[in-house]
Amino acid sequence: MSTPALPRSRAVVASAGAVLDLRETTGSTNADLLSAAPDLADGSVVVTLDQTAGRGRLDRTWSAPAGETLAASLLVRADLDDRSRGWLPLVAGAAMRDAVAAALGPAPADATGVTAVGRASRVAVKWPNDVLVDGRKVCGILCQVAPDGSVVVGAGVNLTIPADRLPTPTATSLAVAGATDDAAALADAVLSAFVVAVRQAVVGLTAGGAAAESVRSHVRAVCGTIGARVRLELPDGTVVEADAVGIDDEGRITIRDRDGSTRGVAVGDLTHLRYA
Repeated sequence: MSTPALPRSRAVVASAGAVLDLRETTGSTNADLLSAAPDLADGSVVVTLDQTAGRGRLDRTWSAPAGETLAASLLVRADLDDRSRGWLPLVAGAAMRDAVAAALGPAPADATGVTAVGRASRVAVKWPNDVLVDGRKVCGILCQVAPDGSVVVGAGVNLTIPADRLPTPTATSLAVAGATDDAAALADAVLSAFVVAVRQAVVGLTAGGAAAESVRSHVRAVCGTIGARVRLELPDGTVVEADAVGIDDEGRITIRDRDGSTRGVAVGDLTHLRYA
């Protein structure tokens, strides 16, 4: 497998005065960047198309067939308060959602010849930060704090895995969703757009006020969990079925229980049961 050049991504990272470290193979881009973070500039990226020991949220394994998946980690070093820092995973999910929607492009006409709704409407975030296409997972996000206090934002994207080799029945890939470019071109398009969007969102969060609220509003707008019936497995083992009605200012998913009461949930394993 040849290592892709990723020209757009290199240009984006270089424009930030940072470093793009493209690896032919590695165990985990997050682990690599966490260890190197103190010596790297804000906006630095470690990326590979062959990650062998990736992890997802809740310490799950992320299956990443060589040459068919993108694993990338972005270093964020910014003067964020605790609340804004807590929004980083959600912001990263929204940024990747936008990158994936752009990579898929406009939808073709349907069987009757009428132009279908744009592909962007097929792509949504499942709270807090999984990216779904047609309800199936194409990307996972994992944020970790480095020893120096900076944050490593990791993303794993299924690029060209065919339908018969997807890791789970609830997964998809850009190729299955209709993308026709090869893995290298898709990786470059998605990564460059993702880095730009995350960095712009961090600027907004850091500025606070209306700029930060605009960032949070965008996250809410692209979150497909809002309006869905959901199943939540909570850290204490409790399982709750409820309607997801919003994301509060702390980044928690707001659910409405059967008695009509609402509450925010900060951590949980969430499954969509239906869309509104």
